Amino acid sequence: MTMPTHNRSPWRGPHVRRGRFYNPDTPKQNFSSFLRWVTQRKPGPWEKFRKTDPGPRPPDRVEGDTLHVTFVNHSTFLLQTMGLNLLTDPVWSERVSPVSFAGPRRHRAPGLNFEDLPPIDAILLSHNHYDHCDYATLRQLAQRFAPAIFCPLGLQQALRKLGFERIHELDWWQSTEWNGLQMHCVPAQHFSARGPFDRNRTLWCGWMMRSTCGKIYFAGDTGFGGFFEEIAADFRNIRMALLPIGAYEPEWFMGPIHMTPEQAVEAHRILRPHMSIATHFGTFSLADDGEFAPLQRLHAKLATTPVATPFVVLREGESHTLQPATEAAAVSATTQD
Repeated sequence: MTMPTHNRSPWRGPHVRRGRFYNPDTPKQNFSSFLRWVTQRKPGPWEKFRKTDPGPRPPDRVEGDTLHVTFVNHSTFLLQTMGLNLLTDPVWSERVSPVSFAGPRRHRAPGLNFEDLPPIDAILLSHNHYDHCDYATLRQLAQRFAPAIFCPLGLQQALRKLGFERIHELDWWQSTEWNGLQMHCVPAQHFSARGPFDRNRTLWCGWMMRSTCGKIYFAGDTGFGGFFEEIAADFRNIRMALLPIGAYEPEWFMGPIHMTPEQAVEAHRILRPHMSIATHFGTFSLADDGEFAPLQRLHAKLATTPVATPFVVLREGESHTLQPATEAAAVSATTQD
């Protein structure tokens, strides 16, 4: 493992207490709130399964400063630039659950066939929830590509058991060098658990990738908080941001851990990236918002809120290519370093 370039001691700080992590500026939710939600749920409509064809096979490599982004599903993106291929929170399983016969089931197929993936050099993990840290998919990726993997504190042991050898485990605000990139672990507002007894034993995070061709921000799974202002202050001129928009209903319960579409637009305004792309919607029914509610609210907010740069939605399997010259022409002077 490459040691972080920052020297803060892991497992100590304003977001860990007695061996468990927490969100410094967010009240702790209790079990009675969870019971209130599950006993009074009013879930919005979802189609049982929406048939979608996979997208075309992506290029094996994208060289230079060109950034090629492919939306797979949920929070899974293929990022290709500088001759490197990275995946965010990869999930190809049918269910995101501790068992294969129950739990949230996908409503759309992945936008890329697993067999069509190019060689994967690295994986970015935001936290250990089943819809972001899918052991079956991770095990296949480790066996097929032996990629490096970047994760927040506490996940190294589990990832080693899945077959990963090059594991970079970081705390918030730590960073490490990798293949010409600076990989920064940045705060998010969420929680962790894979069972009833391990809540918040591992950390959650976002990732900022910094290179000569710009900065790429993957917010992971997060509620809205003041840390966006901190990230914006530390990382100006962000090339692209991947921001979550779904699983926010009911807001009184989900609000601390999942942004609404309106809050995602506000995060976009604060961060001022050249472009934002929506994540965390349309694949798994995880809360009470309906299948299309996040997109409807996002489009409604964008229609009434002036934003300096695009906030776009990709279909599963759809790609977008960002060329440096095109970006420079589109970005206002206020986003420059």
